[in-house]
Amino acid sequence: MKKNLCVVTGSRADYGLLYPLLKRLKQDSILRLRLAVTGAHLSERFGGTSREIIQDGFGIDAKVPLRLKEDTDQAVCRAIAQAVSGFSAVLRGMRPDMVVVLGDRFEIFAAAVAAFVHKVPIAHLYGGELTEGAMDDSWRHAITKMSYLHFTSTEEYRSRVIQLGESPSRVFTVGALGLDNIKQMQLASRQDLEQVSGISLSGPVVLATYHPVTLETNTAGSQFKELLKALDEFSDLKVIFTQPNADQGNKQIRALTAAYVRSHPRRAVVFESLGQRMYLTALRESCLVAGNSSSGLIEAPSFHKPTVNIGDRQKGRIQAATVIDCRANKSDIARSIRRALSPQFAKICRAAANPYGRGDTAPRIVKILRSQITQFKGLKKSFYDLH
Repeated sequence: MKKNLCVVTGSRADYGLLYPLLKRLKQDSILRLRLAVTGAHLSERFGGTSREIIQDGFGIDAKVPLRLKEDTDQAVCRAIAQAVSGFSAVLRGMRPDMVVVLGDRFEIFAAAVAAFVHKVPIAHLYGGELTEGAMDDSWRHAITKMSYLHFTSTEEYRSRVIQLGESPSRVFTVGALGLDNIKQMQLASRQDLEQVSGISLSGPVVLATYHPVTLETNTAGSQFKELLKALDEFSDLKVIFTQPNADQGNKQIRALTAAYVRSHPRRAVVFESLGQRMYLTALRESCLVAGNSSSGLIEAPSFHKPTVNIGDRQKGRIQAATVIDCRANKSDIARSIRRALSPQFAKICRAAANPYGRGDTAPRIVKILRSQITQFKGLKKSFYDLH
């Protein structure tokens, strides 16, 4: 009899990473994929990206809608409560043998809380990482402590999960799933990207994504304005913006992006969701990545593209030599962009290795899940002391 594996996705970002794993699980002879969708996927304001999941050929077994119209602290607390309650009902009906969650967002934390209370073992992807400027850091560590099984992207992150008291026998270094997409997915052409974007992409292109830094108060708009002012110093750069996630402060960034695109119609375009294939195409065709998205640190190095990583959101995350850190002010951002575009830094990028793996993560995860789910003997676990 197949084992039911409930995989949770809450946004275009985690779905894009989960995609190669979902493809393998859908075809597996031992594990039955049950897909639970929540968060931004079910909101038209964030692109209604559950449609992309269906278009990719996956069935949606459960939906947990959240009210995401506001971007305040109170609204996030309300969404967490909704998600815990909604996933409790899903798990009661679905009765999965294991729940798989990826990352560090509040809706994923809520799903993990519900699974923990329902005594369903949790397999957590990508514990041990650091993003010291965001609440995601604490969500991630909390999910680690509720989880039974751990998949990390690097050995350093594995060591950190063990440092949190998790037994080494249940912590596996597997690499980053996003690199599987780069290795396996047939990307679109530059002409296809031009057609989708509606602007000419002749000349250099920058791919820009900026998320609110959630451990700071009311900085989203002011910091993003600094990026826009820096971009104005490079009039030959075409800019492809992707919108921020559903964190507190996202409305300011969205409004500023829309205004910038309206005032620069020939050199700037914005997308709510490009989809994984077109996003990776944009990454390949860009001359640099700018902002504070994790993709600039994890996926961009595989294309040997420079990343200008702004501010503290990704502070603490392992970086390739392709990443330039800078403060969230116009002069530092502009200086970093000039360095990223220089022939000297292009040489560094061409020689750089990606610390997040080789693009063979999904089959490694499936193999471990098969073994662990069939041998599972109970949720009780002892705290693993390092001494």
